[in-house]
Amino acid sequence: MQELADAIRTLGRGVGEDIVKVDMFLNHRLDTALLFRMGEELAAHFHAARPTLVLTVEASGIALALTAAHALGDLPVVFAKKSAAANQSDDLAQASVYSFTHRREYTVRADRSYLPAGSRVLIVDDFLADGNAVHGLMDIVRQTGGETVGVGIGIEKGFQKGGETLRREGVDLMSLAVVTGIEDGKILLAGG
Repeated sequence: MQELADAIRTLGRGVGEDIVKVDMFLNHRLDTALLFRMGEELAAHFHAARPTLVLTVEASGIALALTAAHALGDLPVVFAKKSAAANQSDDLAQASVYSFTHRREYTVRADRSYLPAGSRVLIVDDFLADGNAVHGLMDIVRQTGGETVGVGIGIEKGFQKGGETLRREGVDLMSLAVVTGIEDGKILLAGG
């Protein structure tokens, strides 16, 4: 997606060899127009899969999940929480995931009633690194008797194993931008 690639090149920066910092438009300060166009791109790709809901993990994936769900006809969005809360049901589907960004393990959880058996679930997240969050969400979908019909990602770190692993597993994965590396703070993207 050219508009996303342009934003990454002009507003993003690489930190070290593996941190893609795009907080000026994607996950701290949000460029709403860009996010809605990203959601439309994901919806165009996954429309034929007939998803019935969109699943993400809190917090930075919620904005992109919402725009994709809107573009798919205002589907419900469920986000798996990273911490327990007093107002949560006891009937939870949960999975352990390692967060590359936060460099720690979380248990993500969602109330089973939010993911009815037979749901056709599109997983959406802002980033894909090693694929731990996506695999955790896919596990939650399995636990609730649903089917993962695809995975939509804003930015894939192509130099990490997540995308390759999911594709090898036969997952319909669409990444709107693929980072191939970082050199001297400059983010390198597939396709130039």
